[in-house]
Amino acid sequence: MAKGWTFQTLIDAKMTVRAFCHHAPCNHSQVLDLVKLRDRYGPDAPATADDLIPKLKCAKCGSKRVGTIYTPDTSPTGYGTKRL
Repeated sequence: MAKGWTFQTLIDAKMTVRAFCHHAPCNHSQVLDLVKLRDRYGPDAPATADDLIPKLKCAKCGSKRVGTIYTPDTSPTGYGTKRL
């Protein structure tokens, strides 16, 4: 994760952040609503895994043993497409 990322920079970069529960019987995962997090903590609030994980708990079982996965935007950009 890049140093200095905020909720707003994640939104602007069209990143997806998924939280997942490490509690074996649960294994729940959920995409985080970055807009809601930005509205709650502010657009300039740090949003790296080290900043987010202490604020999270599993919505299904309540465990605080949570991890995150950051995924870049994978929508087509037009690169590599054939020009007519």
